[in-house]
Amino acid sequence: MKSLYQQAIKDFNENYILYIPLTIILQSCIGSIAAMYILMNSPNEAFKFFELTLCVVLAMGYNAVIFAQPKIKIIFPILLASITINILLIIINVYQLS
Repeated sequence: MKSLYQQAIKDFNENYILYIPLTIILQSCIGSIAAMYILMNSPNEAFKFFELTLCVVLAMGYNAVIFAQPKIKIIFPILLASITINILLIIINVYQLS
């Protein structure tokens, strides 16, 4: 039985051309939502700058990796890291907002 990660990377590899625009749009939207919440609510200016920099670097980094066209085993973990960290930033800032 394959793990969920192995199944996902196999599917990503088989449908790579279809996933390129989908993942660029998905992680860009999630990154922009994270940036919006970071700018709406952050208690400390230095921490706001760090969060915003992290958010932008991850979102734009994935776009740069797609254009560089390395192997799928490099692209997929960067996609997962970008989406996961930006979702965590959204959760942190929504929690602070309430």
